[in-house]
Amino acid sequence: MSRTPTVTHKTILDASIALIREQGHERLNARALAARIGCSTQPILYCFKSMDELRRAAYEAADQLHTAFLMEGLDSPNPLLGLGLKYVRFAYEEPLLFRFLFQSNELGQHDMVGLIENPALIPLLTQVAEEGSLDEATARRTFLTIFATAHGFASLLANNALEYDEELVASSLLGSFMGASQFEREINDEIAR
Repeated sequence: MSRTPTVTHKTILDASIALIREQGHERLNARALAARIGCSTQPILYCFKSMDELRRAAYEAADQLHTAFLMEGLDSPNPLLGLGLKYVRFAYEEPLLFRFLFQSNELGQHDMVGLIENPALIPLLTQVAEEGSLDEATARRTFLTIFATAHGFASLLANNALEYDEELVASSLLGSFMGASQFEREINDEIAR
């Protein structure tokens, strides 16, 4: 009769996320995980063929946590503002996970333009287009400006360079949206002449 393994894929991933949350992604290694789980490094390297494979799996798990955080309770009257505020709040509440997701080499597999092409953003881009009286391409550029504003605040918070002030973030995101959409409308009018 075979024994059920006590150290599972899920156990290792959960411990990886906990370690990153507490100490940062730089500390993610087989020895630190083994100490946290209470095992040798052997089960870790049995479940994951390399630390690179484990880091990729941890990145995907962190990305799923981030997405769930963003989508939870996103039924506000202004989902675009709500999404921006949640993005910044995640960085405030989970600075080390945010840094792992957006300020490590793991992001190298994604670029910002690629993220904007994500089909999951279509409802938000439609809202940007409608609220700003913009076409789809212009809405994408406007969204990129808003995202850059949110990402700037989030990065500052994740690196302890700013105190969290939700009113400041909200007014900056709204100003970014209004300014970017007005700019895009003016550019489109100029091109049409």
